[in-house]
Amino acid sequence: MNNADTSIYEIADQLRETIPTPYYLIDESRLLRNLEKIQRVREISGAKAVLALKCFSTWAVFDLMKKYMDGTTSSSLFEAKLGAEKFGKEVHAYSVAWSADEIKAVRPLATKIIFNSLSQLKLFLPEVKGLPLGLRINPGVSHSHFDLADPAREFSRLGVISLDEILPMASALSGAMFHCQCENDDLESFCRIVDHIAKRYGPLLEKLEWVSLGGGIYFTKEGYPLDAFARKIKEFSQRFDVQVYLEPGETAVTRSGFLVTKVLDIVHNGMDVAIVDAAVETHMLDLLIYSTDAKMEPMPEGPHAYALAGRTCLAGDVFGKYSFPVQLQVGDLIPFSDAAGYTMVKKNWFNGVAMPSIAVRRLDGRVDVVKRFTYDDYVASLS
Repeated sequence: MNNADTSIYEIADQLRETIPTPYYLIDESRLLRNLEKIQRVREISGAKAVLALKCFSTWAVFDLMKKYMDGTTSSSLFEAKLGAEKFGKEVHAYSVAWSADEIKAVRPLATKIIFNSLSQLKLFLPEVKGLPLGLRINPGVSHSHFDLADPAREFSRLGVISLDEILPMASALSGAMFHCQCENDDLESFCRIVDHIAKRYGPLLEKLEWVSLGGGIYFTKEGYPLDAFARKIKEFSQRFDVQVYLEPGETAVTRSGFLVTKVLDIVHNGMDVAIVDAAVETHMLDLLIYSTDAKMEPMPEGPHAYALAGRTCLAGDVFGKYSFPVQLQVGDLIPFSDAAGYTMVKKNWFNGVAMPSIAVRRLDGRVDVVKRFTYDDYVASLS
């Protein structure tokens, strides 16, 4: 059996006596499936792929990832520094707003610096001359299922819209970033957005050396028309004679990570509620932000219904409602899937709840615990 096909329940059961719950588990065999698709897109389209560290920064697997990717893209000085130190290769340094001290610190680390506004570009241009510079552009269209994550929402601060305002500064730019998609698994939608960018910003694109089409494009999804996607990118690249970049984050790590938990208690209030030793607010925060349920692989089915809840004092700390083939017992292991992206980068110490350890299941099946959190980490995070 391929290591990627081993059931997470089987893996968790094997680790029951050696790794205390809760813990995040990154499975390199599952991760490799995504990386191979990224590599195929790179080969067909000529595009480069830089990992979006805002989504996933667990550098214990960077040695594998950098074989299939061209570098990292960051949203802050610290992310840029992490990318330079732990991943290497290209370092795209972007921030919604840079401070003067951050610009001085990021300059020697970055292979490209990307500004969010023309005012910041003009302000810091004397400090960064000689480096390839980019500007985030807001094309006024997007693909997002959530207004909260929509870069083109009303009054958005993310990027410059007006071509007329950008063109006078074009000589200072070598590239542009269009990050306007979120969980877009629809090729037709992607093509419409790219065509819109080409039509609206063509006079600028003709002057540039590179264009980032951003992240949020779910092209590693099972059944996605990968070759057609790559051909569309190549067509855009050749039309404007630019190097295209993609910024996969969730796309790179989807379905490769788990949060393995254990049932601590079962209470009843209208339905059975199993309380596990992790929490939504502290360990899978996006579930609360976007009002979605945690995934399980495979999704359990059966006659025994439970709400699975976290252990913080927040009343709505609930992973979701599920049906199981047998009744749950205290001590049962509950692994939540798709727990690599936007989880470890957002974990927090609310209620002083212990943070999950981070473990990596290597390609050969060996499991390394790469990080354990203790009370000392909790104290050090405070003052």
